[in-house]
Amino acid sequence: MHEFVVERDGYSVSRLLEYTPPVDGTRSFLFHVEGPVEPYEPALESVSGVLEYELSPCPDDSFYLYVQEELRDRDQQLIGAFSQPGVVGVLPVEYRADGTVRLTVVGPAGRLQAAVDETPDEMDVEVVEIGEYGDRGLGPGSDLTDRQYEAVVAGVDVGYYETPREGSVEDVGERLDCAPGTAAELLRRAERSMMSDVVEAGPF
Repeated sequence: MHEFVVERDGYSVSRLLEYTPPVDGTRSFLFHVEGPVEPYEPALESVSGVLEYELSPCPDDSFYLYVQEELRDRDQQLIGAFSQPGVVGVLPVEYRADGTVRLTVVGPAGRLQAAVDETPDEMDVEVVEIGEYGDRGLGPGSDLTDRQYEAVVAGVDVGYYETPREGSVEDVGERLDCAPGTAAELLRRAERSMMSDVVEAGPF
């Protein structure tokens, strides 16, 4: 279904949140998809290999997807590459609308290189960052993309969240070296993600 997100307007990212170990060539997955739920279900019905699914709409324009499906050879090869002993995949895995998949893996350098080398040939791999693993924690905002996190940090630095407001989206955009519209969109998505985390966690 990643292909559907790529091919249709209105979908920005699909995040793999949880998955089960393979059983008889099938696996179950839990995704959070940013985009409308209505066009997604008919497309899901037409996908071969889908054995069972449930869709759960969210208050915003997104939804959760539970799906059990038979794994294609390419999927099995990709999962196998990053499921080797000594390699730990960090959730969520992001399937983006531009056709890319972004994931974080942790492990010894040699084992990580072996995982990259065993990625299916039709997939291009770009290593974005190498270093010690230091997640931003498990609280609200932990699933922000790096760019969204940078936008929030810039917003705090320039006083965008002060009362009264001391900075603008133009100031954030200048910090990020991007257009004000892009900065505003990054902040909006980051704020929606963090507020969703707070609501899901319930009252303190």
